[in-house]
Amino acid sequence: MRCPYCQHPESKVIDSRDAETGVRRRRECLRCQSRFTTYERPEAQTLYIIKKDSRREEFDRRKLMSGLRMACAKRPLPTGAVERLVNDVEDELRKLGRSEVASSLVGELVMERLRTLDHIAYVRFASVYRDFADLESLRQEVETLAAGGGAGATLNQLPLLPPETLGRGRRGRRPKSAAAR
Repeated sequence: MRCPYCQHPESKVIDSRDAETGVRRRRECLRCQSRFTTYERPEAQTLYIIKKDSRREEFDRRKLMSGLRMACAKRPLPTGAVERLVNDVEDELRKLGRSEVASSLVGELVMERLRTLDHIAYVRFASVYRDFADLESLRQEVETLAAGGGAGATLNQLPLLPPETLGRGRRGRRPKSAAAR
């Protein structure tokens, strides 16, 4: 393991602990005495994703992480939520015991978790993944979320629609009260 500071190839392990997906090791460089952390994961069987056009591509967690980070950009999510989501999806895919899985399964697993994590991130991801043909299909998806279609709000979840707009008509106007008529 090369030191990230001086690139010296030798270091000593100061501390080892079990982590969620492997082993976390605290190391010290033998040259510059800088400390750094490494994570070790068991090497799993290669997992291939079958794309819509029948191409096969090796599963790349960085690619999934990148797409999720874009969908979750500027959202009030807990630290590490995206990493946990990717770990959860990857674990579920590997538990299937298959060497190849359809990209549609990956997308559905991600959307299922995003729906409960953050509605806005879910809509962002779904708009790319489902490739909505028109504004009407996007509107239907948002209305399903607003009506509570299987989505439970989480602790850090902001409402999809502000409470004051929920009682309004189609164009955002409030219904007239009896006194205002």
